[in-house]
Amino acid sequence: AGSTLGVILAVLASLILTANVLVAVALLRLIQKSGSKGLYFVLNLAVADAAVGFTVTGLVADEFSQLFHPPQIFCVLRMAFVTTSSAASILSLILVACDRHLAIRKPFHYLQLVTGPRVAVRLAGLWLLAATIGFLPVLAPGFQKFSNHKKCFFFGVFHPTYILTVFCVGFLPAVFLFIYLYCDMLKVASAHVQHIQEVEQAGLSGGCPPPR
Repeated sequence: AGSTLGVILAVLASLILTANVLVAVALLRLIQKSGSKGLYFVLNLAVADAAVGFTVTGLVADEFSQLFHPPQIFCVLRMAFVTTSSAASILSLILVACDRHLAIRKPFHYLQLVTGPRVAVRLAGLWLLAATIGFLPVLAPGFQKFSNHKKCFFFGVFHPTYILTVFCVGFLPAVFLFIYLYCDMLKVASAHVQHIQEVEQAGLSGGCPPPR
């Protein structure tokens, strides 16, 4: 069972790393050509997902290791890196949604609002928040769960209180915000389509009268 899980994790980690590295390279070239600052948010999402794949490789090593008895702090740090990269991926999705929402809501002011320094500040804040979430059990040992397991896994080193806190304070609000942003974008897009249809109908009705 352990080797099967290790093979699955190894395949997933390889696919995640390869796919996101290719996406990151393509995005870098696209950014160089277009100069779009908003694409840096998508690039950051690819980097965060690649980091998830990289951190999973540590779990793969654990699954294939039979005589490995890691110390508590080692497991906590390993899971902290996994959590940090996962949190960065989720936060990057939110940031991409916010960027698209701003582009739709403020199309004429978008270029003035989304500048290089502002993008850099937002990305730095994103990774700082993700690191705070991931390394919270390291900073607050009360969130750690002490066990004698031979392998590192999320529920074996983190206390249920930490998991519940992250879920209620971080994950749920992020999901609701994500849904709200895309629902609002759908509403604005529908209004734009309706307006275009009204203009087209007005143009047809105001056209040249048919020949007698």
